[in-house]
Amino acid sequence: MNKNSMLSGSILKGVMLFAFPIMLSQLLQYNYSFVDNIIVGRYAGNAALAAVGNVGAINSFVIGAALGLTNGFTIPVAHAFGAGDRRAVAKYAGSSIVVAFLIGLVIVVTAHILSTPLLRLIGTPDEIIGLSASYVNILYYAVPIQMLSNNFTAISRAVGESRKPLYFYAASGLVNLFLDLLFVKHFGWGVKGAAVATLLSHCVAALLTGIYVFRFNKNVDIKKEDLRPNSKTAWSQIKLGIPVSLQFTITSVGSMALQSAVNSFGASVMAGFTAAARVESLTNIPMSGFGVAAQTFSGQNFGAKNSERIIKGTKMILAFGIMTSVLMSLILYFAGPYAVSLFMKEQNAEIMTAAKAYIKAVAQCYSLVAVLLVLRNSLQGMGFTYANAIAGAGELFGRLAIAFIFTRLIGFSAVCYAGPAAWLLADIPLAIIYIHKLKLLKTGEIYENKHNSEKQQSHRFV
Repeated sequence: MNKNSMLSGSILKGVMLFAFPIMLSQLLQYNYSFVDNIIVGRYAGNAALAAVGNVGAINSFVIGAALGLTNGFTIPVAHAFGAGDRRAVAKYAGSSIVVAFLIGLVIVVTAHILSTPLLRLIGTPDEIIGLSASYVNILYYAVPIQMLSNNFTAISRAVGESRKPLYFYAASGLVNLFLDLLFVKHFGWGVKGAAVATLLSHCVAALLTGIYVFRFNKNVDIKKEDLRPNSKTAWSQIKLGIPVSLQFTITSVGSMALQSAVNSFGASVMAGFTAAARVESLTNIPMSGFGVAAQTFSGQNFGAKNSERIIKGTKMILAFGIMTSVLMSLILYFAGPYAVSLFMKEQNAEIMTAAKAYIKAVAQCYSLVAVLLVLRNSLQGMGFTYANAIAGAGELFGRLAIAFIFTRLIGFSAVCYAGPAAWLLADIPLAIIYIHKLKLLKTGEIYENKHNSEKQQSHRFV
C-alpha cells in the first residue's frame, strides 16, 4: 500500500497539500446553500429568503446528524490505512457504505414526520411556514444520497486522497447553479425549484464519488463480500459515529432555539441574520478544512502508532488554524457587509443593521472556532469521538443561555454573540480532554488503553 505524505515527510507541507483541496471542496459544497440563498433572495423575494434561512437549524439537525454518522464510520478506514492493512481498509469501507445508505433511508422517513412540528416549535411565522416546509421536505429526499457521497468522500480522504472529490463537487456545483437559475429564475418554481436543484446536484456528487471509490481509487479494493452486512463491523463503526452525530444533533438543537429567538424579531431581522450567517459560513471554510485535515492526519498516524508525529502535527495545525482565523476575521469584518447585499434584491435599514451586528460580533472571536475544529477533529481521528458529544453539550448550553436568557435581557445583540459563547464552552472541555490524551500519547499508554477498551466492548456484543 502506498503511503502518503501524512505519514512521513514535512508535516506542514503534507497537511497544506491535503487541506487545500478540502477547502475548495467545502466551498463548492457550500455553493448549494449559498447559491440557493442568492437566487431565491433575488428572484423569489425576501419572504422566500427568510423561509430558506429559517430551515437552516432544522436542516442541520437532520442532515448534520446523518453526515456526522458517516464521519465516524470511516475512522477505522484511516486507522487501517496507517497500519498498512489493505484488507481491513476494504472491509471497513464497504461496511460504511452499506450502513450509511440503510440509516439514510430511516432518516428520510423520520425527517418528513418531524419537519412541520419542528418548524412550528421554533416559532416560524405563519406567512413563511408553508414555504419553509415545501423547501425542506424536498431536501430530505437527498439524505441517503448525501450520506453516500459524504461517505465516499470520507473514504477517499481517510486513505489520503483529497483532490479527486474536489473535481466531483465542482461538477455537482455547476449542475446546482444551472438548475437553480433554470428552476427559480426561468420556471418561477421559487423555493421548491431551489430544493429540486440541490437534490439533483447531490445525485451527481454521489454518482461521481462512488464511481471513483469503486473503480479508480487504488488504495481501496472493495469486493462483493465487503458489501455484505456484518453486525460486528457495523456496530464498531456505529459506536464511533453516534457521538459525532450527537454533536451535530445537540448543537443543532441549540441553533433551533437560537433561531426561535431570531424569529421573534420579525422577517427583516431573520433575512439579515440569514444572509450574515451565510457569509460567516463562507469565511469559516479555511478553518474547517484544517479541521478535516487534522482528523485524517491524526487517524492515519494513530493507526501507525506514530505518537510524536501526532503531537507535533496537531500543534502545527492548531497554530496555522489560529493564524488563518485572524485573517478571516479581518476579511469578514471589512468585506462581510458588502457580501450580504448579494443575497437580496431589496434592502432596508433593519436588514443591514442586523447583518452588520452579527458579523462584527463573530469577527471579534473567530480564533475560538479554529481551536474548536482542530482539537475536536484531532481527537475524532484517533477514535475518541465521545469528545464530540461533550463539546456539543457545551455549545448547546451556550446557545440555550443566549436564546432563553440573554436575548430577553439585551435583545438581538445577545443573538450575535451566541456563536462565540458556544465555541468557548466547547473549547474548554476539548482542551482538557486533549491535554489528557497528550500525556498518554507521550507514554504510549493510549494505544494499550484503546485496544483494551475495544476488546472489552467487542465481547459484550459477540
